[in-house]
Amino acid sequence: MDDDGSRDGLRCLVTGATGYIGGRLVPELLAAGYRVRCLARSPGKLRDHPWAGEAEVVRGDVTDADSVAEAMRDVDVAYYLVHALGSGKDFEATDRRAAGVFARSAKAAGVRRIVYLGGLTPAGVPEGELSPHLRSRTEVGRILLASGVPTAVLRAAVIIGSGSASFEMLRYLTERLPVMITPSWVHTRIQPIAVRDVLRLLVAAASLPDDVNRTFDIGGPEVLTYQDMMLGYARVAGLPRRLILPVPVLTPGLSSHWVGLVTPVPASIARPLTESLRHEVVCREHDIARYVPDPPGHPLGFDQAVRLALRRVREARVITRWSSAAVPGAPSDPLPTDPDWAGGSLYTDRREAVVDSSVHDLWRVIEGVGGENGWYSFPLAWSLRGWLDRLVGGVGLRRGRRDAERLRAGDSLDFWRVEEIEPGHLLRLRAEMRLPGLAWLEMSAEPDGDGRSRYRQRALFHPRGLLGHAYWWSVSPFHAIVFGGMARNIARAAARQTRARGR
Repeated sequence: MDDDGSRDGLRCLVTGATGYIGGRLVPELLAAGYRVRCLARSPGKLRDHPWAGEAEVVRGDVTDADSVAEAMRDVDVAYYLVHALGSGKDFEATDRRAAGVFARSAKAAGVRRIVYLGGLTPAGVPEGELSPHLRSRTEVGRILLASGVPTAVLRAAVIIGSGSASFEMLRYLTERLPVMITPSWVHTRIQPIAVRDVLRLLVAAASLPDDVNRTFDIGGPEVLTYQDMMLGYARVAGLPRRLILPVPVLTPGLSSHWVGLVTPVPASIARPLTESLRHEVVCREHDIARYVPDPPGHPLGFDQAVRLALRRVREARVITRWSSAAVPGAPSDPLPTDPDWAGGSLYTDRREAVVDSSVHDLWRVIEGVGGENGWYSFPLAWSLRGWLDRLVGGVGLRRGRRDAERLRAGDSLDFWRVEEIEPGHLLRLRAEMRLPGLAWLEMSAEPDGDGRSRYRQRALFHPRGLLGHAYWWSVSPFHAIVFGGMARNIARAAARQTRARGR
């Protein structure tokens, strides 16, 4: 702190700012008077956040010691909010390596405190019997606690907040299935916590006394079964009472596919969530209150947390979502804007149309694609592609949009990610469905004189191996229907908007 005791001189490093918790923590830290630096593999994904102009953003990766060391310069408090879940079978080794890099860099830089959000582990269960997800989070916490830097490991179970993976799973299971045949883990006792309380405690952890180096269990005021939570959600949402029939035969693997089919959460993310529900996860202490007293009305109860989350969903004020974090991929992959294509073959499908509309109206249609608005061509083909992606463990089309009208860099959009957006002109999407290669879809609007505009569309595919080439040639006969129809229908929709505005 500064000599006058203010917080203005305290600098916080936040990793995972493109993710669900990190993206919400940054504005909370800024509001508390801290200076914030974000470490991100793709800084461009943060540029459209409302707080982007107030925080420093540096490029780097938690597995790269040089970039982490540079990001740690002059940092007082370092938040570790990343994990390698979903990056492949070796994600535990990746988590271990990244935590080691972070711990050593923090010690070398003279960081005063590390804060880590981990997972609540069940009492009396040997570490070897934990799910890989929980086991890895426990190991990361242990590495950070042994760093020589005072560390606070906050351990939470299910986080209830608009856009969280746990909340989306609960929400869609309850809303879509009035009668549910469920796995036996619906009877597992859980202590959920509202995302508001998680953020409150993460911010407060920055100013814990220097001699505090330990884990803290954090949770809400109630211990519930998952069945209680589903019934409670239905009650708060005004749904008829749900009939829940547990059966013992659904393994975590089968459960994850079942969740993946019913909810927007893909099986690859649902599996660690369901595996973590095999054992009771209840707080064994509330020692954090000795350092951070609970303010009136906190921690929030389950019903109130759900009510607040639903209000944000209905008012389209979801700040970050579970899908905010990108599907893992090498940040050095070449872009379709490279002057000389650095990655070998690049297949391209180009479409263009002169549109009887203003650029403004054409852009509104472009920026509104996806989610409930659809993709303006052959809905059955898009739906089928989404289902096929889900069947092989991909994200499918169910991620939808964060906002019905506006996009920002880094947003997930069905099975795409907004890689670049130039408002009023260009939207570039990068595919995150399962593909034998890299794919992009570009849409742009330009003036064409006499009050008209020109729509340009490019689909690009960089194949990986022989399978990638075979994939492109197998689907290219359908491009005239899918991509050609998309260009025509976007042009027509924009023209209709201009005519309607003229009337």
